[in-house]
Amino acid sequence: MPDHSSAPTRESTLSASVRVSAHGDMPGTDPVEATRVIRGELGAPHVPHLVELPARGVGADPVGRTVAVLSELSADVRTYGWQLVDAPGHEGRRAESLLRGDINVLADALGAEDAPTRELKTRLRGPLSLARDLFLRTGERALSDHGARRDVAESLAAGLTDHLGALRGAGATRVTVHLDEPGLTDILEGAVPTASGYRTLRSIGRQEMLRAWRTVIQAAREAGADDVVLSTDAAPRSLAAVAEAMTGAECTGIALPISPLDMPAWEQLAELVEGGTSLWLGLIDPRREPPGVLRCVEAVRGPWRSVGLTDASLGRLRLLPTDGFDDVAPHHVRAVLTRLQQTAEALNQIMADA
Repeated sequence: MPDHSSAPTRESTLSASVRVSAHGDMPGTDPVEATRVIRGELGAPHVPHLVELPARGVGADPVGRTVAVLSELSADVRTYGWQLVDAPGHEGRRAESLLRGDINVLADALGAEDAPTRELKTRLRGPLSLARDLFLRTGERALSDHGARRDVAESLAAGLTDHLGALRGAGATRVTVHLDEPGLTDILEGAVPTASGYRTLRSIGRQEMLRAWRTVIQAAREAGADDVVLSTDAAPRSLAAVAEAMTGAECTGIALPISPLDMPAWEQLAELVEGGTSLWLGLIDPRREPPGVLRCVEAVRGPWRSVGLTDASLGRLRLLPTDGFDDVAPHHVRAVLTRLQQTAEALNQIMADA
């Protein structure tokens, strides 16, 4: 087992503390209330996010949110789902309107707060999962066509300039772009079904995958993103692919659930942490009663120390729920975020005592 405790460290440049954030989706249909809750629960030093409210329907879903950011590409809802079209239709315009409205709500919230937390995270579909979720005019997935995959990545990259500009215009001064790749394992394994469902699409080559990510990540950084986080599941192939993307790209963080991480996965994460990557760890299932603080701390610190990481490096951690809050009762949202903050405080104390 590599001894990461004796490796060259970057502790002098580590974040001052373990912090808490969430994925983005919230329950209900009221952006004012959702923004109030998330900003009330995740004040400084934590990382609040731009709210997503999927219960509002088409256009408020994760794909619609990202479609609203695209530049030079338009999509609208057709038979199969979100389909690339020549010009925005009703649902495409609705997605854009909802995004603008949510950013306006954010601006109002920041303006009303006495000491606003101006750090913000915005979550979008990553380029590979977005290509999986968009359909061509033929009815097939954009993922099936090399040119379409490239166009989707480039369109997302180009749209980030205006998106981040709008967030800064609302008052956010430090922005994290969270690129979510929920379909990565199926994409890598060639398990994404065609539109007909009778066969599956071929897996995407590693180099093309890395180019797509680097195109979007570089664009985010050039647009002024302070951090770019790439999220995936804990499947070995997905983790290996994301780890490779960290090399030579300006991605600063990786997000994934703590379960079912095994020791080889933790070893891989340890190398990333020692290299300066922040680890956004999904710790608490939002659909269950939160475990006690001690149990949460040990769930993190046990494997952390087992792979040779020091307590002093815990500042690289960001704690998340394992999933979004879209179908979770509001009082339970608060309970989960409170427990995550209590866990962060305990880990920060351990780090201070190290």
